[in-house]
Amino acid sequence: MENNKTEKIIKDKKNSLLVGLVAIVEVVIIVAIIGVFVYKPEPEIISGEAEASEYKVSGKMLGRIEDFFAEEGDFVHKGDTLAAISSPEADAQLAQAQAAKSAADAAQQKVNKGARNEQIESAYSLYLKAKSTREIAEQTYQRIQRLYDKGVVSLQKRDESEALYKTAQESEKTARLQYNMIRSGAEEEGKAAAQALVDQADGALKIVNELISEKYLIAPIDGVIENIFSHKGELVAPGAPVMSMIDETDMWFVFSVRENMLKGFNVGAEWLIKIPALGKRSYRVKITHIKAMASYATWRATTASDKYDVRTFEVKARPMETIEGLQPGMTAIINPEQQDYD
Repeated sequence: MENNKTEKIIKDKKNSLLVGLVAIVEVVIIVAIIGVFVYKPEPEIISGEAEASEYKVSGKMLGRIEDFFAEEGDFVHKGDTLAAISSPEADAQLAQAQAAKSAADAAQQKVNKGARNEQIESAYSLYLKAKSTREIAEQTYQRIQRLYDKGVVSLQKRDESEALYKTAQESEKTARLQYNMIRSGAEEEGKAAAQALVDQADGALKIVNELISEKYLIAPIDGVIENIFSHKGELVAPGAPVMSMIDETDMWFVFSVRENMLKGFNVGAEWLIKIPALGKRSYRVKITHIKAMASYATWRATTASDKYDVRTFEVKARPMETIEGLQPGMTAIINPEQQDYD
């Protein structure tokens, strides 16, 4: 009896151990299955952003911002006036050119009538004044030239000084011709000279009027004002951007792609992208340009025994359809596992 009881106890213990072992195995299997689903790595995606053609709006004149006629975010048409620049120097040149034109016209009229002593003295006075202006402009130009040679002033400042000097030279020449013409009387040569002065004054006035037209900054395209860099009353230099515009009809996407993920990224290839800001819909784009970026991406090894630096490439793609609501800067996403590029 005692032997039967002992065998039964041993048998019960073996069964308990077996049940426990089976339970442990089942728990391990369940944990492994859960781990597979819970810790399954997410597929890598490639993100980029939308970009658009940008235009800088600048003028040819040195002056201060007088007023703005558009604000950031405004849609404007090509040819619209965006801002006005105030330039006392340009206004002074216009007044000078207008005065020279009036003087030339008056001189031409008086050539045929002959000159009085008062007219001769007046012409001589104008000539002396123009000569003095030329001498001052010449000295200023020579001083600015020396400073430019030393790298103290900009080429633009040197060119402005040279332009004023040349203008003063022409004004002196005009005044001298007027004085000589009035003093010599109304000969045929004098009449021809008078006409030449009128033509010269017309040309100078035209040049100044063209300069004055640069007081107004004009929209180069139909587009949206993206940024305004200056404030009302600020001094702006020739060629310095005052504002920028974007052309929302000319947009594309830029992606940064590691070279180990470049499969299928070929010029002309079509890919599907999603734009989170616009919902779950997919859009088709065509790759137009691929180039290696200047810097290296984060160091990454494909295997423990085969390590190499993975470069990053810039990939540009254009939408193959109009995307309503697309704005520059919006994020675009590519999931390589959802593409059919083979």
